[in-house]
Formats: sequence, structure tokens, C-alpha cells
Amino acid sequence: MSSLILPAVSFFMGVFLGAFYFGGLWLTIKRLPGCQQPTLLSLGSFFARSLVCILGFYVIIGSGMQSLLLCLAGFVLTKIALIRRLSLEPRMEACGNGPDKS
Repeated sequence: MSSLILPAVSFFMGVFLGAFYFGGLWLTIKRLPGCQQPTLLSLGSFFARSLVCILGFYVIIGSGMQSLLLCLAGFVLTKIALIRRLSLEPRMEACGNGPDKS
């Protein structure tokens, strides 16, 4: 039973790290236009997101290479899911800038 728990925890840790990193990036970009100090916001967000992800991967790597690969898979799959979920295509089409349908 415990042999199934570690891979699942590793994968979902990657999902969490990916959601944290790319969700934080999305929130940072959304806040940039109204920010008085965009450089400070960008750099602060980057370093905070990177620190959390590096620490997360460091914890996972202690469990072995398989755990690290599962964590990376969760991270990358979360990135792909967020890109599809937050895609700009519907908003571009609503503005008349989307692909031609003729």
C-alpha cells in the first residue's frame, strides 16, 4: 500500500507546485498594469515562486529519481492544463482578432 502512496504524493506535489508557480505568474501579470512598482512586483514574485518550487523539488528529490520525475510530470501537466484553461483565444475572437472563419 505504501508503495502507491509515495508516487501519488510526488505527482500531486508537482501539481501543487505547478499551480502555485504558474498561477502566481498569472496573478502577477494581471496586477502589473495597475502597479506603481512593476519591477519590484515582478522580481519579488519571481523569487518567491522560484524559492517555493526549488524547495519543493528539493524535498521530493530525497525520495529518489522516480519521485522527482513524477513531480516534474505533475508540474508540466499543470502548466499545460493552465495554458488551455486560461487561453487567450476566446477573448481574441470576441474582439474580432481571432482566426478567420471564412
